[in-house]
Amino acid sequence: MTRSAAGTVPQGPCPGPAASPEPVFVPDPAHGRVFGVEREVRSAEVTPGGRLRFDALARYLQEAAEDDLADAGWREPSYWLVRRVAVVVGGYPALGERLRLRTFCSATGPRWAERTTTVSRSGTDLIQARAVWANVARADGRPAPLGTAFHRLYGAAAAGRTVSARLSHPGPPGQLAGRAWPLRATDFDTARHVNNAIAWAAVEDILAGLDWLPASAELEYHRPILPGYDVQLAASHTRDQLSCWLLNGTQRLASARLTR
Repeated sequence: MTRSAAGTVPQGPCPGPAASPEPVFVPDPAHGRVFGVEREVRSAEVTPGGRLRFDALARYLQEAAEDDLADAGWREPSYWLVRRVAVVVGGYPALGERLRLRTFCSATGPRWAERTTTVSRSGTDLIQARAVWANVARADGRPAPLGTAFHRLYGAAAAGRTVSARLSHPGPPGQLAGRAWPLRATDFDTARHVNNAIAWAAVEDILAGLDWLPASAELEYHRPILPGYDVQLAASHTRDQLSCWLLNGTQRLASARLTR
């Protein structure tokens, strides 16, 4: 089975062009660890029009985080699962452009941490993502305290700021119809559930049928998407906002909210 943008999406008024305010980006910390890595936008990462897709951006963020941990010498028996991510867009990278990603720990909680990553092109910041990642013990798969090693590496950049891991998106309205979102073997990663970038691919499937792009986007991960789930994609939008849900029956798996 293949995925496409076909399907019924409740329509609001036909959106017209609208100017978005200039984004406000969090600055890099004055002290502490800031890790940088460069990427070139490849043909497999863009839409037919050449725009960097959100699922490709999600992979950039994940790989920058992994590279940072490896460079810092992280050896703890745990791994990180994304809980939510908020993205602010000032401009979209395009095919062939050389990008630089700067990433740092911007806040902490008892068993999770916030990572802020800024994507720039030729010295101009284009996109900033703030993602909350849960620290999960490899031994039993349960959330684990951050520990002294984490605070030694990243505490200075966080500078005492705290963050909640609570989710806030509402569920889909009433009788909103969804459509099948088939899972593929390539969607699953070493945590044995669907990689976080796949939920962004569902968002791109809906965006392909619209005539506007978001200035901000949020994605929340409510439950792991496991093999055998009968996943449905539901969406609704108005002139200025798009909401999407990945569902397994009545269970919310992931939700997204995008705003012009």
